Amino acid sequence: MRVDESQSSDNVEDRRGMSGGAMAAGGGILSVVVALVGVFVFGLDPNQAKQLGNVVGGGAGALREKVAGAEAGKQRAPDEVTKFTSAVTRMTEEVWTEQFRELGKKYEKPKVVIFDTQVSTGCGNAPSAVGPFYCPADKKVYFDPSFFDELERKLGGSKAAFSQAYVIAHEVGHHVQNLLGYSARVDAKRGTKQENDYSVRLELQADYLAGCWAYHADRKYHILEAGDLESAVKSANAIGDDRLQTRSKGWTSPESYTHGTSAQRVKAFTAGYKTGDLSKLDMFFEVRSAGDL
Repeated sequence: MRVDESQSSDNVEDRRGMSGGAMAAGGGILSVVVALVGVFVFGLDPNQAKQLGNVVGGGAGALREKVAGAEAGKQRAPDEVTKFTSAVTRMTEEVWTEQFRELGKKYEKPKVVIFDTQVSTGCGNAPSAVGPFYCPADKKVYFDPSFFDELERKLGGSKAAFSQAYVIAHEVGHHVQNLLGYSARVDAKRGTKQENDYSVRLELQADYLAGCWAYHADRKYHILEAGDLESAVKSANAIGDDRLQTRSKGWTSPESYTHGTSAQRVKAFTAGYKTGDLSKLDMFFEVRSAGDL
């Protein structure tokens, strides 16, 4: 993958080495009001993720803002992780700004937060075991870089540069969904029998959006090299619900899927990459069942 690291985004925060848990000190534990979206891993599912929040009552919001502001000023010097993340984030910003303009809308750029161990978010405290995720409450993407080592070593995915870009683009895709109102459709199904079905729809649409981003980014920046698409497909294939459940339990339960099968995830990403067509986004909610996607 060709990346111009001199073209960086101002919307990347490096919180590695910072005390994410400190923001939750001094109070009781409440459930997270807004679920984390786009949980890639695999020790926790999205329903468990809703209960992550060491969010305190009273002046917790002000405390989080105060600590976050103080720690933001202590960011480390950029390393290869931050440079790469910042360059990819910049490309997502430029692509989605252009695409939203064509839709007659204004794109609101999200923050991308790099962390390790745990992190405090608008959706509550999250450990790195959750994997990359998007928090709609604060409109930020979060990921621990060690995820990519786990993806390759334990799940048979790829930590190649474009595979990492695919993961970032998937989570930014959730931000796009939030801005366009698709996330609200899924929120309306929470607590119903259709909750998991709509979760799968949202995740596959985010994979499609990641593919759309790759389509437009490659035409704008000529980022793709030999083997790049294969690396993203390999990772998409590694994180399907069917493959993960078989690996962890020895069998699959389709009714409990929340992200889609390996084949569905590969199909959604590939379709987005081949067309870059945002007019097809409604398709993910028009089919009778997510299993038909």
